[in-house]
Amino acid sequence: MSQGLSATAGVLQRSLAARGNQPPPQSPEDDDRKVRRREKNRVAAQRSRKKQTQKADKLHEEYECLEQENTSLRREIGKLTEELKHLSDVLKDHEKMCPLLHCSMNFVPVARPDPITNCLPR
Repeated sequence: MSQGLSATAGVLQRSLAARGNQPPPQSPEDDDRKVRRREKNRVAAQRSRKKQTQKADKLHEEYECLEQENTSLRREIGKLTEELKHLSDVLKDHEKMCPLLHCSMNFVPVARPDPITNCLPR
């Protein structure tokens, strides 16, 4: 492994030398600085990946909650639609036999006691 790195470094030095550029000599402080910078970068990358994963997890949980709410609301819509149909049918049946709707007196404005009680079953 270190042979590959030294071979790469040698190629880089020869390439720079061919152009008349010399790489600055590496001091132990420079090596320490590189190691610290790489470690700091590695930790920052881990932190970034962890934050990204947490964000994805939070979005997935929110998605699951919204799916459950959507399912619940669709069930409620179904129940309310059935109730609307039932009440519409009841109203149609009532209109067929309602004495107030079929009474000829409905067209003459006359004060009556309470027309609603006349429709209710006795």
